[in-house]
Amino acid sequence: MAKKQTAGRDKLGDFAPKFAELNDDVLFGEVWSRETQLSAHQRSLITISALISGGNLEQLPAHLKIGKANGITKTEIAEVITHLAFYVGWPKAWSAFNLAKTIFTED
Repeated sequence: MAKKQTAGRDKLGDFAPKFAELNDDVLFGEVWSRETQLSAHQRSLITISALISGGNLEQLPAHLKIGKANGITKTEIAEVITHLAFYVGWPKAWSAFNLAKTIFTED
């Protein structure tokens, strides 16, 4: 089961309460909890791929950490980023590798 998220409320709750609610309760509450349709591991791989594809690197470290907690291995993330490099761009892959290397070499 996906861990209860509070990042929306923690970071934006006072400034954008509705967005924070949708982030925490709908996206991470309802969507991520649908594990009979897709596992948390699969959702993490998809989310990380989408973030890299879109060049959305600000959210990438948090999702790499979530993905690691959801069982993504260093070997898997390296393969995913290598594969994506040919479809979304070499610079995006380099940037993603710099972030992933930091996260996946932490204890």
